[in-house]
Amino acid sequence: MTKPIKFGIVGLGKMGSTREITIRENDETILISGTDPNPPTNGFKDMQFLPDYKSVINSGVDAVFVCTPNRFIPEVVVAALDAGKHVFCEKPPGINLADIEKIMEAEKRNPGQIVKIGFNHRYHFGIMEAKKIVDSGKYGNILWMRGIYGKAELFGKPNEWRHDPSIAGGGILFDQGIHMIDLFRYFCGEFTEIKSMCTTAYWDIPLEDNVFALLRNNKGQISMLHSSFTQWKHRFLFEIFMEDGYVIVDGMPSASRSYRDEWIIQGQKHTGFAIGNPHEEFTFCNTDPSWELELKEFVHCIKSGSPVSNGTTLDAYETMRLVFRIYEADKTFVEKQSSKL
Repeated sequence: MTKPIKFGIVGLGKMGSTREITIRENDETILISGTDPNPPTNGFKDMQFLPDYKSVINSGVDAVFVCTPNRFIPEVVVAALDAGKHVFCEKPPGINLADIEKIMEAEKRNPGQIVKIGFNHRYHFGIMEAKKIVDSGKYGNILWMRGIYGKAELFGKPNEWRHDPSIAGGGILFDQGIHMIDLFRYFCGEFTEIKSMCTTAYWDIPLEDNVFALLRNNKGQISMLHSSFTQWKHRFLFEIFMEDGYVIVDGMPSASRSYRDEWIIQGQKHTGFAIGNPHEEFTFCNTDPSWELELKEFVHCIKSGSPVSNGTTLDAYETMRLVFRIYEADKTFVEKQSSKL
C-alpha cells in the first residue's frame, strides 16, 4: 500500500470542517496540520494547529486545502504551489479575474503540481446522472436550460464576510449562483450573448441579492438563471430540455436539509393524448457524494499525474468571467454599484 498523501488545511471554518471529514475518511489521505484566525473549540484532533498558512505549507504536507474567504485564496494558493505543494481551493478562487490569472500563472510555472477548484455540484448524484443522459443522446441535442438556485438568509451573522465586497467580490451570484453558471458551461460550453437584471431587492447589503440572467451560445442554446437570496423556501432546480425529451434535477441533499431531497426526473415528448403530460421516470437521491468524489479525483490526479477533469483553473476563469459579464450586462446595476464606491 502506498503512503497516504499528507494534507494541511488553511481555513478551519464551515468548508474547512467539511474537507477535514473527507480527508479523515479517505484511506489514501491523512490530515497533518491546519490554521485559522479563530481556533476551533472542538474537533480537528490529531493534527497540528499552526499560527498561519506559511506554517501549514512548511509542515511536511504534500497538499493544501485552501478554505479561506475569497480575497485571501490567491495568496495562499500561489505560495503553496511555489513551495511545491498540490492545491485544492474553494470557489471562487479570488474576487476578480486578476486573482485567478495569478493562480494560473503559478500553475504554469509549477507544472508538476495539481490544482483543483471546488465546483462540487458537478459531483452531485443528480447532476452526474443528468450528464450521462444528455451525453447518451437518447433525447437529442439540448435546446435550452433553466436554473433556479436560491436561499433565504445571510447565514445569520451580522458581520458575515460575504457581505463585504472587498472580501467576497460579489453577492449571491458570485457566492452560490456561480455553481449554476458552472453547470450551464459544463453542459453547453461557453456563452457569447448575455442579458441580465441584478438587484439588491431586500437585504441591506452593498451586494446583489437577486440576479436574473439570459445566456446564449453560438449554437443558439439558451440558458436562464435566477440566483436569489430571497428564496424563502430554499430551492435548487436544474432543467435541461432537449429535442425529444428532458431531464430535471430537482432538490439537493445538503447538510442542512433545508432544500428538498434530490430527484432526477426524465421524460420523452409525445404527440398523442395529453401531449403536454408525458410519462416520467423518477429517481430519488438522498445522499451527497460530492465531497468524497472531489477528493478522490484530486488524489488520483496527484498519484497518477493525470490532469484534473472537473474544477480546472480554466473552468474557474471562464465561470468567473461569465459572472462578471452578467454583472456588466445590467448597466443600471453597474451604475448603482459605482455610486456606492
